[in-house]
Amino acid sequence: MTDDTTSRLSIEGADPLLLAGVNDANLLELQRALGIRATLRGDTLLVTGAAEAVERSLPVVQGLVDLARMGEAVAPEDVFRLASEGPPPELPVADGKIVLPGLRRAIVPKTPGQREYLQAISANDVVVGIGPAGTGKTYLAVAKAVEALSRKQVRRIILARPAVEAGESLGFLPGDLQAKVDPYLRPLYDALDEMMPHDRVQKALESRTIEIAPLAYMRGRTLSDAFIILDEAQNATGAQMKMFLTRLGVASRAVVTGDKTQIDLPRREDSGLVQIERILPGIEGIAFQYFQDTDVVRHRIVREIIRAYQEDQGG
Repeated sequence: MTDDTTSRLSIEGADPLLLAGVNDANLLELQRALGIRATLRGDTLLVTGAAEAVERSLPVVQGLVDLARMGEAVAPEDVFRLASEGPPPELPVADGKIVLPGLRRAIVPKTPGQREYLQAISANDVVVGIGPAGTGKTYLAVAKAVEALSRKQVRRIILARPAVEAGESLGFLPGDLQAKVDPYLRPLYDALDEMMPHDRVQKALESRTIEIAPLAYMRGRTLSDAFIILDEAQNATGAQMKMFLTRLGVASRAVVTGDKTQIDLPRREDSGLVQIERILPGIEGIAFQYFQDTDVVRHRIVREIIRAYQEDQGG
């Protein structure tokens, strides 16, 4: 005879398929992580288990229901993250939601760090996002760029990356210049394809409303009325970073993203990202947002991998 108790949560307004996940993967992860059983019955989610476990799980389950109500696809990694840390009282944040034309779901910040990042992008001319892989630095920046374009706040989007390495030595690769640089710009194309219908992306690229290019292409240009993103900025030299930031023209904004643990330059101190972290704080209109391993929203094992490397490197 067990002393199990059952609590009922309304999921009205939430898509049950988004909440439960593929083959009920999210409900199974709730059981694994929290020791409770979660069962959908119409517009009600039944949470069953020992009284203490049920009570402990309710804020987590409610956080998942809220994410699903925002139109966000819930993944087992979200269940694991919320079960590990508990949902912060501010999450999810309705005013942090990004709704893009043609996109079936809203893009919602999943961690406090992501929420602060989106707020910083809305409030500043230049935002520098620094942190480990999987924290959404590039993805959310591209989402804000597409949002700004769709709302006619800017006329174009420019996405740049240092190609290969800081010297941008592409000559040894086969093909024409576009073929040489495309593999290094592919993550930006992938993010765009998630934000816009494919035909719209292609038309925007052809009309140069959206431009994706190696960092070297920025030299000598003034970029006005644009949303500009420099991705993988840890591999830009100090000179390249200065060149990029001084391209900003009237009615433009920029987001710089990078991971200081992934510097491929011969000398770490040559990184333009490390340099601006030292010299730019305190300038009005420039904000720095730091992501932690707790902001990782990829597979939960990614967070554990990042922590293992940090411990091995003494922090």
